[in-house]
Amino acid sequence: MTGHTNMMPDCKDSSYWLDGVPLPPTLPGTPLKFVDVAIIGSGYTGMHAAIETARAGRSTMVLDAEDPGWGCSTRNGGQISTSIKPSLEKLSAKYGPERARAIRKEGETALEWIEEFVTAEGIDCDFRRNGRYHAAHTPQHYDEIARDAERLRKQEGIEAHPVPRAEQRGELGSDVYHGGVVFARHASINPAKYHRGLLSLAMAAGVHVVGDCAVTALRREAGGFVLVTAKGEVRARDVIVATNGYTTGLTPWMQRRVIPIGSYVIATEPLPKDVMDELFPTDRIASDTCKVVYYYRASPDRQRVLFGGRVSANETDTTVSGPKLFADMCRIFPQLEPYKVTHSWMGRVAYTFDELAHTGVHDGVHYAMGYCGSGVSMAGYLGRRLGQKVLGLAEGKTAFDGLNNPTRPFYTGNPWFLPAVVAWYRRTDRKQRERAEVVQ
Repeated sequence: MTGHTNMMPDCKDSSYWLDGVPLPPTLPGTPLKFVDVAIIGSGYTGMHAAIETARAGRSTMVLDAEDPGWGCSTRNGGQISTSIKPSLEKLSAKYGPERARAIRKEGETALEWIEEFVTAEGIDCDFRRNGRYHAAHTPQHYDEIARDAERLRKQEGIEAHPVPRAEQRGELGSDVYHGGVVFARHASINPAKYHRGLLSLAMAAGVHVVGDCAVTALRREAGGFVLVTAKGEVRARDVIVATNGYTTGLTPWMQRRVIPIGSYVIATEPLPKDVMDELFPTDRIASDTCKVVYYYRASPDRQRVLFGGRVSANETDTTVSGPKLFADMCRIFPQLEPYKVTHSWMGRVAYTFDELAHTGVHDGVHYAMGYCGSGVSMAGYLGRRLGQKVLGLAEGKTAFDGLNNPTRPFYTGNPWFLPAVVAWYRRTDRKQRERAEVVQ
């Protein structure tokens, strides 16, 4: 990956998180012929569902077209928020105040749950409650999020406090923003270590995990399902689909309800301690109010900056995204201009048309997906609930159950409209930033 002065000549196109993570255990090469539960997709959702059903004594198998965890589970930014994008007001208008509160509460519950799970299971994955700094790219956006912080505190008990621009350097070593809001309970994690921990737990519980085993057809038959795979047919009583941003035409109804979006990330070379202390004095994770959002943080060892976002209207490759992200990063942190980029990678998240995660049963198949870029806690949480549902347990119930899962006419899973939308958002973000700079 060459052609840009700030990209290392040997810049890796693999996730930084995979460096130094032990190799996965040896997995079985072929699928079982008969299982109680077959799970398609080996990310957080699939692994948590598998752990749940296997520990309850159900024979459980996880199948993935790639290596286990190959998708966004080992490629994300390792940021954990409260996950629910629509506000209490928006949800109340649609579902009534009681259901709206229950949906919003699931985000808080998922955040608490992941800490409890990681602690109880002893997963070594650099989990930290270091909080988030959510930065405003214009003065108007600061006023808006400061008001929101007050409302969140009063109405939902969410810890959030505004930081005016004059005090911003105490949170973030940048002058391009106009203040921000601290969410004290938000957390960070090493996503690859977390996934590796889940894989170990699943295998210890007896889960049969098979990689490089794409499922090419799925059909119902008396007493369950037949899955046609690259390595032979499988019969299963219950099937869980946990494919999120990698959902295919195998499940066309689900594919019509998720919008796959590429999210791109770079990692810098190791930085001097004084530079890191200036950029991230409180070690918080960070994001901003741009429509085309940026998210960034210090690596757990505080050696590097990991900087992510969407870099262009169309999907691109990591040789193109790396230099663009570097330029965006240096606009926010000019201090980083002398340093090099060692990793440039991408993963696919899945948005939904109503910006909510969805879980349920369609044609007898259980599913959970559509985490809208906030899936680190929610994917695992809903995966666990899916496992409980398959077991027939009352605690599998969630506030997302039974929600209408919308699509759009003529949408089949290829987001043809996305380039125009992203281009419009990028232009809007830029104009708003430029206007704010003039006003200063």
